[in-house]
Amino acid sequence: MRTEDVLAAIATGLWRWDNASGTVTLDGEAARLLGLPAEPVVLPEVAVRSRFHPVDWNEINGIVNLAVAEGTLAEARLRIMDVDGRVLRTVRSRSKPVANRAPDGATDYELIGTIQEIAEPQPGTTAAHTPITGDWRRSREAFLLDAGRALAEARSTAEVLRVAASLSMPGFSPDGLAVFGVAGDRLSIIGHHGHDPGDEGPFSDMPLETDYPAAEVVRTGRAIYLPTPEDYKRRFPASWPLAQRFDRVSWAFLPLIVAGRTMGAWMAAFKHPASFSPDERSVLTTVARMLAQALQRAVVAESERELTTGLQRSMMPQLGPEIPGMRIAARYVPTGGGLQVGGDWYDMIPLPSGRFALVIGDVQGHDVRAAGLMGQLRIAVRAYASEGHRPDAVLSRASRFLAGLCSSPESDPYGDDGGRDSDFLSPRFATCLYVECDPRTGMLEVARAGHPDPAIRMADGTVLMRPTAGGLPLGIVPDTDYPTTRFTLEPGETMMLCTDGLIETGGHDLDTGWARLRAVLESDAHEHKHAHENAHENAYDAPVPGAATAAGHVTPPHLERLADLLVQAVHGPSSHHTTGPLADRREDDIAVVLLCRESTDRGPGTALPHPARPVRRTVLTVAQVEPERIAGVRQQIRELLHDWADPDQVDSAVLMVSEMVTNVLTHTDGDALLVAEAVGELGARRLRIEVADGSDELPHKRQPGEMSSSGRGVLLMEMLADAWGVDPRGEGKSIWFELHEQSKTDADPVF
Repeated sequence: MRTEDVLAAIATGLWRWDNASGTVTLDGEAARLLGLPAEPVVLPEVAVRSRFHPVDWNEINGIVNLAVAEGTLAEARLRIMDVDGRVLRTVRSRSKPVANRAPDGATDYELIGTIQEIAEPQPGTTAAHTPITGDWRRSREAFLLDAGRALAEARSTAEVLRVAASLSMPGFSPDGLAVFGVAGDRLSIIGHHGHDPGDEGPFSDMPLETDYPAAEVVRTGRAIYLPTPEDYKRRFPASWPLAQRFDRVSWAFLPLIVAGRTMGAWMAAFKHPASFSPDERSVLTTVARMLAQALQRAVVAESERELTTGLQRSMMPQLGPEIPGMRIAARYVPTGGGLQVGGDWYDMIPLPSGRFALVIGDVQGHDVRAAGLMGQLRIAVRAYASEGHRPDAVLSRASRFLAGLCSSPESDPYGDDGGRDSDFLSPRFATCLYVECDPRTGMLEVARAGHPDPAIRMADGTVLMRPTAGGLPLGIVPDTDYPTTRFTLEPGETMMLCTDGLIETGGHDLDTGWARLRAVLESDAHEHKHAHENAHENAYDAPVPGAATAAGHVTPPHLERLADLLVQAVHGPSSHHTTGPLADRREDDIAVVLLCRESTDRGPGTALPHPARPVRRTVLTVAQVEPERIAGVRQQIRELLHDWADPDQVDSAVLMVSEMVTNVLTHTDGDALLVAEAVGELGARRLRIEVADGSDELPHKRQPGEMSSSGRGVLLMEMLADAWGVDPRGEGKSIWFELHEQSKTDADPVF
């Protein structure tokens, strides 16, 4: 009896599907099952495809591809349709894909298998089968969509493993998972779930030649399915005792393949029997592919983070040892994209004179080249400062250094970039602020190269932007002069140096960004002042050693907390460590340095009365060659008196200061030194402003004509000031005036 007759007797037909020629060969029984005449026939692929339900045809494509990848049989359940679209019968197809290599090197597949009619389960019976369509299919698609989204969002290996452990597969959820990695010729466990700590010991360093399913998967690149313990024991008798103690009954080991390379294996273990039908294998294979891609992305991301951290640590300095009488804090937050490195930097440099220098700068750009230039420029500035050069000389040399470092492509001796990226040689500039500080006196000498001015928070919490003379950014013109500005950081005052990323990020310009930072600085000062006053009140009952300070000074705020507040005002709390909408606001790198001069302590355990309001004091110098800085002086006075009760008195003070400084620049050959002090409690303060110069000629009252443009300075002083005078000095003189704060008087009543 022929084999064909035996198969026909049990309603089983034979077919051969040639993918290369696009033809299907059917025997008589296979043709009958497809609704065709019961005789052998060779048909084009489209004619056979029209006999299958369209949903089932889409499903069988995935099953065949899975069988090709795993080297297993392709088994599917198919509904046969007639010409009118009615379902004639349901058949099961079992085929073996055979690879055929074409002469041009392409690989086509030929399916050889059987087709057999099966009975559909009747209502009320317990016969079960895995439907290709229906709720299971929709659940599977929803599961794969959620799993893909979750794995795509994972940014580290630990997150990928947590997502993999939380996956709940439709109808057959594993209760034990393990991810194996490959290191050389050894197999190791990257992570696991559903096992006790220490269970991974025997599997953590296993040779690839071991008779273990995961090792074979890595060697061959093909999945292994073990539906029963008997299958496991029969195929892997050597490693069966290791798996037996976990009381699992089914196992699936799948390769983790990325770009054609097997990077590891994934094990899914089940306490309940799993048959690993084609649909279940398809789900497991899809998850394994997504898991491999997620792990590869995580490894790359972790390598980039490690590179970024190492680059930052090598380039960003430590603030060094503590300086008596001074406290320093700093922060650096890179921008959000790429390797998160950029051109911002800060540094603290001990000087041969016993002083120290604070440097903050910003190299143009947010890329790796900006980070490299930043590192070179920081080393150059440190070298020039360590040689003992003054602030202006340090910046002049740094500008020449950067200009020589960033030569233009036109001067490239190789021509046509010599095979190098032209951007590598494109000119770049850098802004910089260099501050030399004497810790004994608080004297600061500032040189500025296109950088934002420093800000000063006074002892009473008033915040001023300190105008300083400056020059062009570094690297634009090699030989540039950088004038030096000198002022004193008084006890209890804090100076803030920052890059423009702290000011302008979040859609702000220089004015609105500065207003935002000023609010943070002042609010933090008020909080610490109230805490300090409460400490003084409690000192009467329980003196605390070191808690009391001299009257007239507020304890300096905690600089570390203030530095965090300034960054959070731009990005939100700790957003530079997380993902999400706040991280997207990282438009520019941020560097900020805080320098606080400590107040003088009276001694431990000294109970003080309620502290008086600290003196509000500022000192400015206006050089003969910088008359444009008179506008900055006027702005400084307005900021100093921002909470003065009577706005008219503020206008008067600004007018008199402008007149006094202008007279010095007009009628003398020297610079003008301005000292402004506000003393007393709010509402009853006394403002005293002095302007000193090197001329011995005393001012005198004049009688200017109606059209005269000058000569009214003394008249203004007599009209607007509560008191004024001239104090001769050894060399030069000092002109001063005083105003006593008073509330603005109401307008006269109208009768």
